[in-house]
Amino acid sequence: MTDGFTPFRRLAIIGLGLIGSSIARACRQHGLAETIVAIDRDAEVRARVTALGLADVVTGDAAKGVAGADHVIFCVPVMANAALAATIGPHLAPGCIVSDVGSVKGSVVKDVAPHLPESVHFVPAHPVAGTEHSGPDAGFAALFVNRWSILTPPEGTPEAATQRIRAFWEAMGANVEIMTPEHHDLVLAITSHVPHLIAYNIVGTAADMEKVTQSEVIKFSAGGFRDFTRIAASDPTMWRDVFLTNKEAVLEMLGRFNEDLLALQRMIRWGDGDGLHELFTRTRAIRRGIIAQGQETAAPDFGRTPAPVPPVKANPQ
Repeated sequence: MTDGFTPFRRLAIIGLGLIGSSIARACRQHGLAETIVAIDRDAEVRARVTALGLADVVTGDAAKGVAGADHVIFCVPVMANAALAATIGPHLAPGCIVSDVGSVKGSVVKDVAPHLPESVHFVPAHPVAGTEHSGPDAGFAALFVNRWSILTPPEGTPEAATQRIRAFWEAMGANVEIMTPEHHDLVLAITSHVPHLIAYNIVGTAADMEKVTQSEVIKFSAGGFRDFTRIAASDPTMWRDVFLTNKEAVLEMLGRFNEDLLALQRMIRWGDGDGLHELFTRTRAIRRGIIAQGQETAAPDFGRTPAPVPPVKANPQ
């Protein structure tokens, strides 16, 4: 994966959660940076990063941490970007490429770009990968393998800087797509943001029902509800920021979803079996398309390792 990639001399990763720690691990594994600097304001996170050996330098001072870096990656909640950019902007070396991993790109460009000196290049990125877990212990080097990383360089970004970040993500095993920030936010609103919002809502409704059904909702959770709870276990700070910073696209997609939901409600009410069958056939084909593109496994139970089966007790004689 690293053929032809020239390592960064000094890579600074700000925020060592799931994504940041996975980047650090992947860079270690594939030799993508000569020196890795881990920056995090949380002392406990810094201690874990040090214990895990994820970086060569670990600090809580972002301004000092980015000094001399030729690549800086923001791995923080999107609403923290503006203050962070203002803090580190004066300390960035000429020619440094600044990027991020946020799930919303329009607000990132708006919040970060004004604070960066003209001698610095800005190439926002969004690795479409993750789990419901967080923290430096949750990361793993293969997180980005065969997953998409979307780059959204603002107008006027030098092509060489964009291609450098493309090569960086490809060296970690990712597929790379380039689009405008606005288009990214619209696409991700339907593929990621609204599904998460629906999951949070359904699990919240189930929590209310739990009192009525005397714990039967959780006790008899089928695969569908269980998968919603996995999504709804995602980092609450990150997703709060996503919905507040991509509100226009999310509200647009929620409007469309509500219209389609009313149509589905009408089919059920009036016994439109043909309509339901046609809808379910189309949605099944989408699932198969996702598997065909290698973005999911067709293994039973979504590829999860099954729980061990307890031994069968012999009948007493």
